[in-house]
Formats: sequence, structure tokens, C-alpha cells
Amino acid sequence: MTNAWMIRAGRGGIYSEDFEKGFAAIGWSQLGDLSQYSSTERLRDEYIKIYGNDKPAATGNALAMILKFRDQITAGDYIVSYNPETRNYLLGVDKGEYLYQPDIIGDYANLRKVEWLGKVSRDQLPQKAKNSLGSTLTLFSLSQETIEAFLTIFEGRTLTPQEDEAAETDSAQLKDETVAQSHELIKDKIAALLPEEMEELVAAILRAMGFKAKVSPKGPDRGVDVIASPDGLGLTQPRIKAEVKHRDGSMGAPAIRGFIGALREGDSGLFVSTGGFTREARYEADRSTFPLTLVDLDDLADLIVSHYENFDLEGRALMPLVRIYWPVD
Repeated sequence: MTNAWMIRAGRGGIYSEDFEKGFAAIGWSQLGDLSQYSSTERLRDEYIKIYGNDKPAATGNALAMILKFRDQITAGDYIVSYNPETRNYLLGVDKGEYLYQPDIIGDYANLRKVEWLGKVSRDQLPQKAKNSLGSTLTLFSLSQETIEAFLTIFEGRTLTPQEDEAAETDSAQLKDETVAQSHELIKDKIAALLPEEMEELVAAILRAMGFKAKVSPKGPDRGVDVIASPDGLGLTQPRIKAEVKHRDGSMGAPAIRGFIGALREGDSGLFVSTGGFTREARYEADRSTFPLTLVDLDDLADLIVSHYENFDLEGRALMPLVRIYWPVD
């Protein structure tokens, strides 16, 4: 089985025309000739010396791509690159030669010789292949299915209807997976907050929902961390009192009973626990004579997404997010 690789021609495909001269290239030129590094450890040490290691995960990704470019790509492997201006992919075959030659392709001095076979329009590719090409990494491997789609189109053959149907299913699955992954990443950011920041986040959510909310001063608050109401004074209902527990494990029935004891006539209770609740705690909340809502980590992430457009600056500073748009039929 022949391997296939996607190699990006710089940000926005800036070096696409240079690639067409018979090369594929990557940056990290300050490392010099990659052939000089006899071990991964030497390469890593030099990389950190030059580029730093503020984000270890990014360092690991960069080193992996550099080593793949130098060592794993071999003669006969398929190479694909993309020009977003023309919406065309270059399709070629690696010639088995790594070169370090500055000033041929901008500041990309690490080169591989490629025999380009031709171009394939992105608009001709099935959705599943398009999805697989969405990574923002400089270099990544392509599945056999994806390169087969390229070859089918390049050779003038027609994709089967089954492939198109599978592509539509894959697109829907990708959307679901993306939503699920973003939900988990939001939960990760919530979990990383300090307890005091969690209280501020809950207050920000309530403000985004239209209430005037503030964190209670530290002291004998009897478990009330955040207070919210329509007027901000607690004179109009609903008057919400919230207790916030962060990373303390699952809350049990005693914690719920204690919180209910702090509620008074006209109060509505909100108990937030990023560690979740036991079954007994949920039963205790259900039988409360006061309106009482339990919010766990998943609920908190959902509330943030639902009301983020109305977050104030304080809330956005605690939980910086960006909206992603997804095409629909």
C-alpha cells in the first residue's frame, strides 16, 4: 500500500506556485539541514533552543511533522498540496530526496523533490475526502480512501453513488463529533478554573440570562455563593440563591439538605457542582418544597453555549470562546 501525505504550501497556500516547480517544503528553517540530527533528542534540544517550549504539545506536534517529512515520506509516496485561491489540489509523487536549500521557496528551506502529476479541483471531491483534508497541520497522512478519491477523479473515473451517500453520512457524523469534542473542551476549561472564578462564571451565566447577579462577600453566607434577581436588590422574584462547589467530588444528600436550609420564602435555589451529584442528592432536590435546580459540569457547559452571546466582558474573559459556523443543506 502506497502512503499519501498532505503538505501545506504555507499559510493561505502562499508558496503553491513555488511548489509547482517540483518541490514540497516545510519551514523551521532555523534548524538548518535536518540531516545533521542523528537522534530525535538532538533535534528536540535544538528546536527548544531556537523556538522555545512554551507549549509542549505544540513542540511535540512540530517535531513529529519534521521527522515525518525527513524520514517517513519515501520515494513513490503520493503528495497532495492545496491552493485555496484556485481551490485546486496538486497531486504528485515523491522522488525520494530530501534537500536543505534556502532561498528557493521563501523561508521554507526544507524541501522534498516531487513529480507533480496534475491538479484536482476541491469541488470534485466527495464530502468525506474534503472532511479528511480539514486539518490545519502543516503535514499529515491521508487515508487510502482519500487518495483513491483523488486518483479516481484525476484518472477521469466516476465516483459511485455509494461513495456519495457515505460522504453525506460522514459529514453529519463529523458535525456530531465536532460538537461533542467542543463540549468536552469547554468542560476542560471550566474544570481548570479556580473556585473563586467558578463563582464569577455562575454569576456571569445568570447575568446573560437576564438577571442582575453578584458573588456574595466571603463570610457566614450559609452556603450562598451567588445571589441574583431581576432588580439586583432581591426585592422582586425570582430571587435566586446559588451555591457553587468546584472539584469537590459528587455532592450528596446532606449537602443539598444544608443548602435548602439556607433558603427562605420567595427564594429559588441553584446548586452547581462540577463533581456532579449522587442519586440521593437528586432525590433530595426533587422533594424540596423550594424551587431547586441542580447543575453539573455537563449542564454548565450547555448553559454557557446557550447564553454565550449575552455574556458580558467579565464572563467572556473567564470563558473565551469563538463561534464556529457549519454549512447546512
